[in-house]
Amino acid sequence: MPTSVAATPAAPSILAREHFAAQFAFETDCWDVHDALTNGPDFVLLDVRSPTMFAAGHIPGAINLPHGKITRTKMEAYPAGTLFITYCAGPHCNGAARGALRLANLDRPVKIMAGGITGWIDEGFDLEKSDVV
Repeated sequence: MPTSVAATPAAPSILAREHFAAQFAFETDCWDVHDALTNGPDFVLLDVRSPTMFAAGHIPGAINLPHGKITRTKMEAYPAGTLFITYCAGPHCNGAARGALRLANLDRPVKIMAGGITGWIDEGFDLEKSDVV
């Protein structure tokens, strides 16, 4: 009798390739964001958590814009083709996806940073603190 892992067969390779390749169009990871920030980013990194959480610790170079405050007017400050990367607290939080959806609804290119702050810390990267806004 197969385990619960093997009870459902893996997808055919062609479907698996399509699925996993598509993921890169929707998300990036902490390591790649860190590398890009070190070498000159070609995106805007949005911390979509509350200003209090942002002040307590955020990724250096990130801009705080809670997902509920992402509006067409605020996004007009950026050229139309600007790529946005959203992140939140971590895999237990859906704020990055909420922010990404708001940006997609405004026809803005967007990806989420998988892992959020939790993933960032797990990779050994530093956070910075700021005054509460």
